Order: sequence, then structure tokens, then C-alpha cells
Amino acid sequence: MSFTIVLAYSGGLDTSIIVPWLRENYENAEVVCVAADVGQGEELTGLEARAHAQGASTLVVEDLRDTFVREAIWPTLRAGAIYARKYLLGTSMARPIIARSQAQLATRIGAAALSHGCTGKGNDQVRFELSYAAFAPNMQVIAPWRLWDIHSREDAINYAAERGIDVPVTKAKIYSRDRNLWHMSHEGGPLEDPANEPSPDIFMITSAPEDAPDRAQYVEIGFEGGYPVTVDGEALAPVKLVEVLNEIGGRHGVGRADIIEDRMVGMKSRGVYETPGGTLLYTAHRELEQIVLDRRALALKDQVAHRYADLVYEGRWWSTEREALDALVDRTQQRVTGSVRLKLYKGSAIIASRQTPYPLYDAALASFGDEGDYDHADAAGFIRLLSLPTRAEAIQAEAFSAAQQNTPVKPPQAAERRAVQHVHPVSV
Repeated sequence: MSFTIVLAYSGGLDTSIIVPWLRENYENAEVVCVAADVGQGEELTGLEARAHAQGASTLVVEDLRDTFVREAIWPTLRAGAIYARKYLLGTSMARPIIARSQAQLATRIGAAALSHGCTGKGNDQVRFELSYAAFAPNMQVIAPWRLWDIHSREDAINYAAERGIDVPVTKAKIYSRDRNLWHMSHEGGPLEDPANEPSPDIFMITSAPEDAPDRAQYVEIGFEGGYPVTVDGEALAPVKLVEVLNEIGGRHGVGRADIIEDRMVGMKSRGVYETPGGTLLYTAHRELEQIVLDRRALALKDQVAHRYADLVYEGRWWSTEREALDALVDRTQQRVTGSVRLKLYKGSAIIASRQTPYPLYDAALASFGDEGDYDHADAAGFIRLLSLPTRAEAIQAEAFSAAQQNTPVKPPQAAERRAVQHVHPVSV
């Protein structure tokens, strides 16, 4: 009887050698590879032939692009989640969507085990296995990087060469990359030294700002209830919308980020990310929120964003916590409808205009000219109330300082006491 293992397969270095390793180390192993299409593009070309050549019994490709955008990207965008101040969570968001599909396939075919190519040093092992726990809680998990005696990407390349396995990396070009509809990440190789500037040739979806067009381009992004729906007035389906903004932002060198981030296992690592369309969307969404939400709602939203980013980064996607946060975010997004116009130039995305049918901004109130319904005299009582604790503390501080120096303190005059204890009425 065969021992069926469903492997999350990308065709990269790690999963290319995992296929033969599983067959060598598990008796009667049948390896079923599942590749999730989350927007890798040409990386999926020839994947079936490669998997068979490495010893897999079959390759299943599942198109998850629309699911990825609707169920992961849009909720994370609406939450405003950003990790390590700059990371727009491209890899982190995709893993739970991929792992759920893999676990569901394994359950349908009656597989004995799930497997992945994540290293024991990284975050992805957690993201995959928390998703396995949600959708196949009793299935065995095989994580070769935690079991075998391969310790580096150089070792992995040697292992492949010994078995005549063609892999898409060399010792000269040893970057670890992850590409999907949302972003492109680059790690390893010379980037492991934070003193090294990223080589220009590592970037694949963004132009260098100095090589970007010399003429600025305007792009207008429309939202309904916090969801992106249009680009330059044209309604687009979610996948197409992200693709269009990737092309526009990438052409102008927008969306590069060089990040020192804290991995879940405790170490710091360096990653270079390209997220052109995502950067435009986050910039526009944040600006639209700024004109629609009040001060305290925005402050609450910022707190939620930080917690949501940690949740996504740590792979806790399939949780009551995330569902509860989504419910809160949904309430804040009810009136996040309108459009934001951005000016793109040499790597920057500058706000040009904002429009919404639900603004809290009132030009009549904010104007330095026409005062509208605002009475400047109203501010006097407000300031007296606001400063009451400050004045009380100042009087006590003076008394304490005098006591420390054994200096008699002149008691406050009656008028001063009244200023602390009472607020004078303001005529309206």
C-alpha cells in the first residue's frame, strides 16, 4: 500500500529536492505535488514536467488568485496592517490560502501526510502548519528541513546535482525569492550582510527610480466600503486591479522596501521587497480613511492594524481573533467610499486629491477665511477645562518644591483657587 504525501510544491530549489528525498526516506512513498497559483506567472510554466522528472506521481495546480485577493489581500489592506513598519505582508498573506487548499486536497484523496519546504529558521513553517492544524488537524506533517542533514542552500544544490535534478538557482545566483500577485521578495546571498546595497539586477517588477519616466503620471483609485473597485474610473475585477496597479507603480519605481525584520523564531533577517500596486493601494486607502473617520476611530484603527499585522505575519489567520478583528474593521469601513488621486514620480507616490461623499472635513469650519458656524470664543472654556489638571499639578509641584527647600509657600489667591476649582461660564 502506498504512503501518499501531499507536498506544497513551487518547483524551486527546496521542493525540487524534497520530492526525491521523500521517496528515498519513506517506504512506498507516493508524492502528490500541489502548486497554488497565487500570481507567480511564468514560474508555473513547465512545472508539471519538472515535478514528474523529480519523481512525483502527479501535479495538481489550483488557481487561487481571486481567492487570494478577496480573502486575504483585501481584508489585510482594509485593516491597514503593516509589519516591521514597511512590510506589506505579501508572503505572509498567501501562505494560509495555499496551505488550506493543500490540506483540503490531502483530505479529499485520503493522503497520509502533508509536507512543505519551509526551513526551520523561517516563519513559513508556522504559517503552513497552523493552517494544517485548522483543516487537517490529525494528519502527519513532514518538514524535511527539520529532519535531513542538508544545512544550507549550497548543500541543497549539491544534493540536486548528485541526483541529476535541474534546479532554478546556482551558487552564483543564490537568492531566495517568493513571487505572487501582490509582491516579489528577495532574501539570502549578498543581502544577508546588511551593509550590502541591493544589486540593481535583483529587482524584477520595479524600475530603478532613476530610470523611471521623467514625466509624472497621475492615477486615481476608487473605493467602495474600503474595497478597491476602480482605476482611473474603470471598474476592474480584483485580480486585474492589482495587476494594473503593479504595472503602473512598477514602471515608476514605486514600492521598493529594504527591511530588517524580526522572525518569529527570534532572529532578525533582511528582506528586500517589491510591492508596487500594494504601495499605491495602501497609500490611497489610508488617505481616504483620513477624511472619513474621526480622530478616535482612526486611533483605534491604528491599534487594530498593528495587531492584525502580527496575526498575519505569525500565520494565525484561521482564528476567532481574526474574524473578530475583521468585524471591527468592517464597521470602520462603511463610509470609506470615494477616490484618491496619486501623482507618481521617480519612486514616490504623492497625494494629489481626495474625494468622498461622506467627508468629516468641512471647509467652512476649517477655513481661515469664512468662519461659518464656529465661534472662536467657545475655545476659551474648552482650554480652561483641558488645562485644569495641568494647572492643579503646577500648583502642587510648586508647593512640593518649596517644602523640599523649607521655604514657606504663599497660599494661592482666591482668584487662583477659583481658576483651579471652577470653570468660568462662557456666554454662547
